[in-house]
Amino acid sequence: MLLIALCSVFGFAAQKKQKVIQVNVSAVLNARPVTVLNHGKLFTWTKGIDGNGAGDGYLTMSAALFNGDKTPHALPDEPVYKANAFHPEIILHYSNNDTSGNQARSVSGEDSFTLKMPAHKYSALYICLTSAEGPSRLMFQLVYTGGVEAKEIVLPDYYNDVAQTTPEIVYVAHDLAKWGNKNNMTETDHHNIDAAVIHPDEKRVLTAIKIIKGKAGYLVFWGAAGTTAE
Repeated sequence: MLLIALCSVFGFAAQKKQKVIQVNVSAVLNARPVTVLNHGKLFTWTKGIDGNGAGDGYLTMSAALFNGDKTPHALPDEPVYKANAFHPEIILHYSNNDTSGNQARSVSGEDSFTLKMPAHKYSALYICLTSAEGPSRLMFQLVYTGGVEAKEIVLPDYYNDVAQTTPEIVYVAHDLAKWGNKNNMTETDHHNIDAAVIHPDEKRVLTAIKIIKGKAGYLVFWGAAGTTAE
């Protein structure tokens, strides 16, 4: 799995050449919320997307079709989400070729974790998340070489659609089904993976992001990407 990549210019930023950085988040991952298919066998999710991790998970498209689901709203087999008008290319951390590694981070109740960032000046950060059991109130502490800045976002429940005119929350994956722990489809559609869009101070070098979650909601962190300001 490619965890750090410098990618080409994407459409919505064509007016200014920017590099896209996929952040290496392997140190903070602790959960497998996605069932994958490998050599004709399903490897079932173990810490899911709702029910405090025990309720439901996602399936890759190959896993869902092997499971017998008809025209399933599943995750694409390749976890590369192409650039569009709302976000750059984003790479998540599940794979049909990986049957045991962690794919995401689950966060229950009040908790926090820190992403180490490649030191750059950034124009935007895209933090990929889902919140279940209601919204999650999140504080993002941006750690620069010369200080700290805080930004707050309320992430909606992953069942709720978001207005595409809302600049701080965009879709990474939209209108997904979900599956129980026996890979039985429990709902056919309407679930999302969102990205919280954070704009750091473009004049300062960012070195880390601390993500602090409030008590309400069950959070899953899926990955992060950033666009440089240099």
